[in-house]
Amino acid sequence: MFEIRFHGRGGQGVVTCADLLATAIIMEGRFAQAKPSFGSERRGAPVQAFLRMDDKKIVTRSDIYNPDALIILDPLLGAEPETLKGLKEGGLIVLNTAKTIEEVIKKLNFKGTYCVVNATEIAVEKIKIPVANTAILGAFLKVKPIVSKKTITEFYEERFGKMGEKNYEAFELAYEKAVIGNLNGQRKMA
Repeated sequence: MFEIRFHGRGGQGVVTCADLLATAIIMEGRFAQAKPSFGSERRGAPVQAFLRMDDKKIVTRSDIYNPDALIILDPLLGAEPETLKGLKEGGLIVLNTAKTIEEVIKKLNFKGTYCVVNATEIAVEKIKIPVANTAILGAFLKVKPIVSKKTITEFYEERFGKMGEKNYEAFELAYEKAVIGNLNGQRKMA
């Protein structure tokens, strides 16, 4: 089983991001489960969502305390120690930020894989609103290709109607611009 915890704030599309990825996984014939977790339900309040995927039926329904990966839509939450709590050693952090990967690695000092992209900037450029969820999935799938781009294309068209193409453009640009690295100084852009 592969588990992901999503972090962000109300209005950033955190819950939708988990749902999009879960639906794409299911479309490809595997099992997935997405679950939101809200504090106070208002714009700007911290929000988490959880996603589990597996090749067999998933019976666990709890929150995810020891994820394999984090997808962090709010750059400020990426600097919070509480956000990284429980992430498995060697895990993956995908962060929406304008900072360089070197700055992020130095700040977090986590022994795992990092992927950074300015998904908010890309969302504003492509879909004209600062909701980074469809873009950040491009960065995530660059480092962890658990579903195909073809499935994402089909699903974005179905889910977002006439805005599907723009959301997919944001996904593609984030995929292209995402930078991957680790604590050992290895950096990969392509």
